[in-house]
Amino acid sequence: MQDLIGMLQSLRRPGLLIRAARAGLPEYRRTLHLQRLLGPGTPPRPGAALMRLMELEAEQDEKRRADHASYSIARHVELLAAMMAEAELVRCAQG
Repeated sequence: MQDLIGMLQSLRRPGLLIRAARAGLPEYRRTLHLQRLLGPGTPPRPGAALMRLMELEAEQDEKRRADHASYSIARHVELLAAMMAEAELVRCAQG
């Protein structure tokens, strides 16, 4: 899981996106948000959730960089906030 955290730390995103995601962290509710982002069902363990969220966020970032019409800043911020929250759960589980 350390590789996941390292990958997350190496991401470079605009400061405004990061600040918006941090502002959304107190509102993060794991079950609710993961169902909205990953689909219905039992939420995966934090490491698996983080990997999937990182994949989805990379897709959003590609759309952002390409100025694609389907890019959603709200979804991008929600993905980043979920990634931050799940990364914290992974760190806590590592001790």
